[in-house]
Amino acid sequence: MGRMSTDLEGLPGADLVVAGMADLQAGRDTPDAALVRMAAPRLREIGIAVPQSASNQPGSHRLYELLSERDPAGAYSRYNALLGRMASFASAAEQRAAQR
Repeated sequence: MGRMSTDLEGLPGADLVVAGMADLQAGRDTPDAALVRMAAPRLREIGIAVPQSASNQPGSHRLYELLSERDPAGAYSRYNALLGRMASFASAAEQRAAQR
């Protein structure tokens, strides 16, 4: 995963993507993994190899469930913040890919 994290360096939200990819690879069910699973189609379009997941549950549903388990009152705002960070990451990654 070293090369991938280097390729993503400097992009907003890269920390979430790198952590989520590592969690998916290891089979861990985490908010970061669910976020990456949710964004997988867009990430793959950009050229980022997202590991397959054993879960059939949509990433968006699982992300919200995991956030609710940790902080029921703050789950909605945290969910929206994570979606915003992923959108920023994907946009920046698309721009970087277009410049190459």
